[in-house]
Amino acid sequence: MSIQLEKEIQKQALDSIQRYFDVNMEERIGSLQAAALLDFLLEEIGPSIYNQAVRDAQDQLQQRVQELDIDVHEEEFGYWKNQKKRH
Repeated sequence: MSIQLEKEIQKQALDSIQRYFDVNMEERIGSLQAAALLDFLLEEIGPSIYNQAVRDAQDQLQQRVQELDIDVHEEEFGYWKNQKKRH
C-alpha cells in the first residue's frame, strides 16, 4: 500500500520542503526536486510513520476497550439490594 496525499496536502508539503531548503540549505530546491524528495520520503520513510500511527491508534483503542467495562458496568442481581434501600 503506497501512501498517497490529497492534492492540497501534497502542495503544502512541497511548499514546506522548498521553504525548508530556502531557510536551512545553501541551495534552493526546485518544484521537481521537491516532488522527487517527497516521493522518496513517502515511499521510504512514510510506511514506518504510518505503521507507528496505526500502532498508536490501536493502543488508544485498546485502552478505551479496557475502560469500557468500568464506564458502562452495571451491577448484576441488584433487585434485592435496591429493595433494601427503598425500605
